[in-house]
Amino acid sequence: MTNAGSAQESSKKLIIGCEEWVELPDLQLPLIKARIDSGAKTSSLHAYNIQAFELDGQTHVRFDIHPIQKNRRIAQHCQAKVIDQRAVKSSNGVSENRFVILTPIILGEQRWEIEVTLTNRDAMGYRMLLGREAMSDRILVDPSVSFLHREADDEIAKRSYTPPTKAKSALRIVLLASNATLYSNRRIIEAGEARGHEMIFVNVRECYMNVSHSKPEIHLRGGNVLSNIDAVIPRLRPAITFYGCAVTRQFHSMGVYCLNDATAITQSRDKLLSLQLLSAKGISMPVTGFANSPQDTKDLIKMVGGAPLIVKLLEGTQGVGVVLAETTKAAESVINAFKSLKADILVQEYIKEAKGVDLRCFVIDGKVVGTMLRRAADPDEFRANVHLGGQVSLVKLTPDEKKTAIAAAKAMGLQVAGVDILQSSTGPKVLEVNSSPGLEGIEAATGKDIAALMIEAIEKKVQAKSQ
Repeated sequence: MTNAGSAQESSKKLIIGCEEWVELPDLQLPLIKARIDSGAKTSSLHAYNIQAFELDGQTHVRFDIHPIQKNRRIAQHCQAKVIDQRAVKSSNGVSENRFVILTPIILGEQRWEIEVTLTNRDAMGYRMLLGREAMSDRILVDPSVSFLHREADDEIAKRSYTPPTKAKSALRIVLLASNATLYSNRRIIEAGEARGHEMIFVNVRECYMNVSHSKPEIHLRGGNVLSNIDAVIPRLRPAITFYGCAVTRQFHSMGVYCLNDATAITQSRDKLLSLQLLSAKGISMPVTGFANSPQDTKDLIKMVGGAPLIVKLLEGTQGVGVVLAETTKAAESVINAFKSLKADILVQEYIKEAKGVDLRCFVIDGKVVGTMLRRAADPDEFRANVHLGGQVSLVKLTPDEKKTAIAAAKAMGLQVAGVDILQSSTGPKVLEVNSSPGLEGIEAATGKDIAALMIEAIEKKVQAKSQ
């Protein structure tokens, strides 16, 4: 082709900026901001609650999307035919098997069909990414400009969507915690408001109580009285467990439904008590020893099968205060050092075959609603905590693992729980049961709106209570 011919062909192509507002009409998405990325082969769209189903002998998929970045109050339900399932490597190098759909896109004056993969893009800067396959022979990108074809912003985008439907019976729900900016707390507030409820963040440290048989009350700093509350969601930091549970009990005495009650939270936070409760219910766990005197160290080590073994502080949380002792001599030194500081410790069997991997099962109202596999960032590390750099991925539970997770949450009396399980050669073993499990990792791994499922559980319980 001559230079003149090449220039003529280029002049027919649509020139776009590095980001554009687009429309996906068949998905009922009138306005969504897309990042134009010629470095990515495939286009992708934010999706969660992804479910495949059969229709007229063909595979379809239904999913939900929050079309506006950093706004989960607006949600859209979408449905499309699946044309493929494809392994796609994300920008962080993780390969993921995604559904692929074919859908029309409108950008400027042009409309054409593009292939789009579905994935949870909550952690990304844009709800949609337009890759080079969708732009081939049609588009030229000017990376120095933005929004050449439609002027809009997030406020305009909000108005293009139907406002969230109000719940038939809106509730006043308190989120009892210490930090309103944490991901999990923000998600719960957003999920409740998206379902039409009044969500009230209450800092547990700013509460004080009138303990009275005639009129129990909870006051907030400044003298305001919390009244007409339908439900409370306790999300208590370990350091505030005692006082937080006292406030939770006060809510209960006022007739307020508590998603997790104070007794259940206290039981799950006491590592020794929680293991004793699991043991009483016949739930498998690593062999654990507990003693008061350093004189019992040798027998304690023998009790759990010898080194290597795990030494845990009773007051430790989120992997802090947990030590792997690889030899008997190291185990004796660590145990005796802790004992000399008058620290209460557990000595626990080390499950070698787990290899730094565990399962976090999210249980709500007696059902496992999501599970992620957590892998330690360092192959030599024995802890898989996400906040310590651990990686998460989607995993399917065996029936035995699911049964174990549900039984563990029930043993603690928790309506909402994160149950941590090790996969051993003798079956699943429960490490611990968390009464305030984080949402960020589980929502990213499963693509599910876990926060909304927590709100649904409250709706169900409060409705049953009022009947």
